[in-house]
Amino acid sequence: MAGDPADRWEELKVGLMMLTRLPVGRIAGEAPSVAASAWSWPLAGLAVGAISAATYWLATFLGLPGPLAAVLGVLALVLATGGLHEDGLADLADGFGGGRDRERMLEIMRDSRIGSYGALAIGFSLLIRVLAIGTLACWDAIFGFLAIAAASRAVMPAALHLMPPARGDGLGNGASGVSQEAALAAALLGGACLLPFGLLDAALVAATMAGAALWLGRRAMARIGGQTGDVCGAMQQVAEAVGWLALVVVQGATG
Repeated sequence: MAGDPADRWEELKVGLMMLTRLPVGRIAGEAPSVAASAWSWPLAGLAVGAISAATYWLATFLGLPGPLAAVLGVLALVLATGGLHEDGLADLADGFGGGRDRERMLEIMRDSRIGSYGALAIGFSLLIRVLAIGTLACWDAIFGFLAIAAASRAVMPAALHLMPPARGDGLGNGASGVSQEAALAAALLGGACLLPFGLLDAALVAATMAGAALWLGRRAMARIGGQTGDVCGAMQQVAEAVGWLALVVVQGATG
């Protein structure tokens, strides 16, 4: 994105603060808005993906089998983010599964307690990712940790640009107003991180991830009338899980 590099750096720091537990230091002067930082969210994904990839590589270097290395890689990702997006997925699943109308769904989603729908959603999300990663060759999994962590976080700026907030407060409302430029920059960054798999495979994986996020976004529009922080987190999780499945398919088809 064009502009002062110092401003872009501060926006990246806000993005890392929002999406990770990584120490980034203090913001110099007035902090940029969450919406202004949205372009950088795939880079935040790249950072946590690098931690996961390094953990996975170390596990395989020490002789652990692929599935166990995959568990440790995903665990590193969850620790680096504090389970932020998993929490959103659980809240959304509980709200959509247990609420009969918009108000009740939003009420359940705001409740910090996890219900059966949320527990199942997190369980299947983790299971899909671990099993998919465990089937891949080592270097495909390493590049996958980097690429899919980045690309799955590119769907959230698009949601915040295209979807209205479902409530008048909360993270979704505070982060609304993401510009078209920021959403496009995030999409380009996320897509570029998939290119090591080749142009065709990258396009297929990206399209699958975008389609999954679009499906969930349409469900959210129909059921609660817009986006919330939980909706964005759930979209990231769905895109990530589907991205790993798509990578397994395309690598199997071309391997």
